[in-house]
Amino acid sequence: MQAEIRFATEEDAARMLEIYTPYVLETPITFEITPPGLEEFRARVREKGDQFPWLVCKVDGEILGYAYASRFHGRAAFGWDAELSIYVDCAATHRGIGRALYTALIALLARLGYYNLYAVVTVPNKKSAGLHRFFGFSEEGTLHHAGYKLGKWHDVAYLVKRLRPYDTPKPPKKLTELNPQATAALFLTGQQLVMAGE
Repeated sequence: MQAEIRFATEEDAARMLEIYTPYVLETPITFEITPPGLEEFRARVREKGDQFPWLVCKVDGEILGYAYASRFHGRAAFGWDAELSIYVDCAATHRGIGRALYTALIALLARLGYYNLYAVVTVPNKKSAGLHRFFGFSEEGTLHHAGYKLGKWHDVAYLVKRLRPYDTPKPPKKLTELNPQATAALFLTGQQLVMAGE
């Protein structure tokens, strides 16, 4: 098995959208109800800029999962927070892909200088809860009956992982400011997780 973790590109959008669409149509994991079109999804990848990473995991040449960070809220004082999202091909779960992607993504965000990582998770979701628990996220609170989808009301939990002590922060770095060799080492660690099948 050959594994690769790397930054996502617009050319990956079609495959990432294939992975995402079943989550939209068949689950409450995302609160989108209609899948975005390909051009809209490409724009989401393009608009990440150089502040928030989007990563893909390829196994034997095929993208089987992706993860990304985005702004948690738009106001300036939230500038040291990032929200994480992850989607793995439904036929490729339990192969270590989620752990591999989160290992690289969280390490990147720590190097960029973020303080708080948030995940907004529809509950119950045992797979997501287990993944976030493994990475040390704790539950901050639950919004009850926050969304209506697939004929039911769903609760949403806010999970948080704190990356560093709260001091006077410097602005987060941009992806272009990271050392390429150090970034490659982070990706290699994730690849090893996939190949070990953890």
